Amino acid sequence: MSTRFDAIGLVVSDMAAAVAFYRRLGFAFPEGAEREAHAEAGVAGGLRLLLDTEDTVRSFHPGWRAPVGSGRHALALRCDGPDEVDAVYEELVGAGHHGELKPWDAFWGQRYAVVHDPDGNAVDLFAPLADE
Repeated sequence: MSTRFDAIGLVVSDMAAAVAFYRRLGFAFPEGAEREAHAEAGVAGGLRLLLDTEDTVRSFHPGWRAPVGSGRHALALRCDGPDEVDAVYEELVGAGHHGELKPWDAFWGQRYAVVHDPDGNAVDLFAPLADE
């Protein structure tokens, strides 16, 4: 078998809101992506973050329904340091996004916080507490 990890895909209800959220986190979506039904941003290591609108998914999978419950997926984003975890969390919450878990010093050695994207997907923000 020759499979390899290539991308993470999220289904979004509002492309413009999702693109704006992930751009705040440093994802380089191309200009105009907020008006598309499918958008991609390259990330470190050659991976991609893929966003598709609910209508796009329904176009090839008519029975698809949005999940219900507390969050759909979780992405974990490493910050440059503990102070950046706090700053990114505060920026996103200040912009109106739901802060699920305020920054704290986790027992496993990280500054850690959780914020939700516009569709309720959890985004974990973390940084090691000590130099690695």
